[in-house]
Amino acid sequence: MKASFGAFCTLVFGVVLIQTQGLGQEFQTDFSPTQTSDSTFLVLQKRLEASKKRPDQPREIVQSHIGLGEYYHALGLYSEAMDQYNGALEQMGTALSDTLYITLNNNIGRVYLSLNNFELAEQHFTDTMNRSLELTYSMGQANSMALLGACYEKQGEYDKALAYQKESLLLFEQLGDRYGVAITNENIGSIYEDLEQFDVAHQYFDKSYGYVKGSETMEEVNVLNNLGDSFRKTGDYDSALTHTQKALKIAQKLNDLHQLESAHKDLSKTYALMGNFEKAHAELIQSERYSSAMLMAQNTNQLNVLQTIYETNKKEAEIQLLKEQNKVSAANQNLLWVALFAIAAILTILYNYLGRKRKAKIKIQEYKQRMLKAELDKKAIEERNLQREVQLKTASLSRYSLHLSQKNKILLDLANTLRNIASRRNMDTSEKIKALVKEIDFNLQQEHEWDEFMNFFKEIHPEFIKKLSTMSQDNLSPAELRLGMLLRLNLTSKEIASILRVTPDSVRVARHRLRKKLPIDQKEELVNFMIEL
Repeated sequence: MKASFGAFCTLVFGVVLIQTQGLGQEFQTDFSPTQTSDSTFLVLQKRLEASKKRPDQPREIVQSHIGLGEYYHALGLYSEAMDQYNGALEQMGTALSDTLYITLNNNIGRVYLSLNNFELAEQHFTDTMNRSLELTYSMGQANSMALLGACYEKQGEYDKALAYQKESLLLFEQLGDRYGVAITNENIGSIYEDLEQFDVAHQYFDKSYGYVKGSETMEEVNVLNNLGDSFRKTGDYDSALTHTQKALKIAQKLNDLHQLESAHKDLSKTYALMGNFEKAHAELIQSERYSSAMLMAQNTNQLNVLQTIYETNKKEAEIQLLKEQNKVSAANQNLLWVALFAIAAILTILYNYLGRKRKAKIKIQEYKQRMLKAELDKKAIEERNLQREVQLKTASLSRYSLHLSQKNKILLDLANTLRNIASRRNMDTSEKIKALVKEIDFNLQQEHEWDEFMNFFKEIHPEFIKKLSTMSQDNLSPAELRLGMLLRLNLTSKEIASILRVTPDSVRVARHRLRKKLPIDQKEELVNFMIEL
């Protein structure tokens, strides 16, 4: 991806010259990314300060912001660059039809592209392209398409990247812009190199070299390095060495640390492929030295600029403070005393007002607390009444159950007695007694008392049957539900047997079956489970 990186660097640091054509010489930036002096920053800062003193010339202020933003971008200070571009946008206001907006919006997109925020970069480049079409501004359209191509190339979307770069190339050719044609041919070549179509990539690199040959610029170094790459990847190592060594010589003249590092790294790769590992190792060491030097220079530049910014801001703050201090006079001091007196009076009034307000608030809170206490007392009384009512109903239900048990027992005893009498044949009343027994048996089979019991139980324990049915692993029969309700009333097995008209053994069996259907721990009593439900 070295070729792709070089093309991107060209877009970041070189396209400024393309975009500023037609905007006036005062907007041309006079710095480079390898510049180490603080003088450039001071010049750009002074230019911005001078332009701000002429608010009737907003275009000049915008240009100064853009120039300073491009300087920060070149040093990798992206946050500071965005601050300057935002300052330029504020000055422009709603004037989005100006060609200067095209330059500004592309610069913002390049910052996002440097930060690999492809979504925002694409949005800005697309907006710029559409604005350029509306303004019939071909140069802005060509630049935007080239930047869109670079954005898609970095994302690996090579088909889109090629489409935009080729449209950009056509526009630069129509405009007769040799620089734009050279850069775009190089960009297209780098895309084909990523696609491993080295022969096609070589053709585009060769076209680009035709435009920059002999210029001894960073662009010529970059194209020579790309040509060397394409020769190396196609196995022509001699040609690769020749082109890379040419790039190295020009880079040495320019003292471009990035290109020096890149050229030595390419030479190391070529020598390694040729089997000359001693030279490959030597070139690799040189590459690493230049890489370290480049990183150190970049960090130094950033540190120097940030230090200069800090010192400049500090001096401006001190000057402003001195100016403000010099404005203080005797009249101002008298005014200050008047202001202090007024503030004291206002504070006194405010204190009294807040004091009264606080007392009123306390009274309101006390009233609310009394109301709340009364409400709580009322609810406590209602709760006690409800508890007494529940207790009464529970006692009534228990008495009702006992009554039902006693009644059934009496009826059963009576029925048994009558059967014994009826078994005595020497008595004349046998037929009448048998009829009486049938009537008693019929009454014992009636369910209306159970219905009354069920309604009574639901009033006291409305959720019991629903909870019991939900917790059961199988569906519970009506007889099992009755057993559960009687257990909930804490009745003994004997009492339950009397109510249900079964034997106590049958009740024990029924309890065992019911227990199996419920999620009860082995140690837990069935009656306790029902009561807690």
